[in-house]
Amino acid sequence: MRITARFTAPATRFALLPALLLGAVACGSGTDTSAPGKTPDPKGSAAARPSGAPGAPAAPAAPKAKDASLEGAALVQGDLAGYQISAQGKNPNAPDGQPQADKKACQPLADIMGDKPDPAAHETVNRGIGSQKQVGLAVSASVSSYAEAEAKRVVARLREAVAACGTGFTATVEKQTGRYRDVKAVPYKTAGEETVSWTTTATAEGVSAPVHLVVVRQGDRVVRLMALNVAAADQKALVPQEIADKQLEKVKKAG
Repeated sequence: MRITARFTAPATRFALLPALLLGAVACGSGTDTSAPGKTPDPKGSAAARPSGAPGAPAAPAAPKAKDASLEGAALVQGDLAGYQISAQGKNPNAPDGQPQADKKACQPLADIMGDKPDPAAHETVNRGIGSQKQVGLAVSASVSSYAEAEAKRVVARLREAVAACGTGFTATVEKQTGRYRDVKAVPYKTAGEETVSWTTTATAEGVSAPVHLVVVRQGDRVVRLMALNVAAADQKALVPQEIADKQLEKVKKAG
């Protein structure tokens, strides 16, 4: 499946917003890396190369065992009609690691833009979601495991940071810097135990884009959802309710 988007700015510039949206930009950008007629692998795995063939690279080391319930809680292709879901991983143009905020009070908001929602996360699985209903809408969805007390602290710190950082902050990762301004709490209902939602305008390399973020705690799991419109950077984007509902449903079923 392919999603076509007309960019008002190069897609790589969106990736320069510190670790923003992970693989969602690629998923919503109109880039289709699957062969014609093939459905994208819901787990985003690449085809295996034969080992032992002349000139073939050595077989990679076995990946670290994943938390089965966490993987089971992540969205996969087919979960949401009208959306393309990819687990191919983070946008290769996005920097690695956790962004560092210029204001201590805003560090939780910088963290949420990183590879995981908070450094205390044990493990995180990520998905990129592109809308076939609203051209250009890209959503990043992740589920992270925590000790439950830490999961509660993540949400509490985010609420405090949203209240304290309304005028914005700057975040830097791998010498790349993004500016987040007009941080505003916005109401958003979910079926989770705790929810915090806010909007901000992200700017990097002269490109600005409104971003909507929703973070939900369910037990010791934290769901992070981020949305922006890659087809029209000046348009507001909201995380579709159906994505949040389905993600929370899967988290609850996975236990």
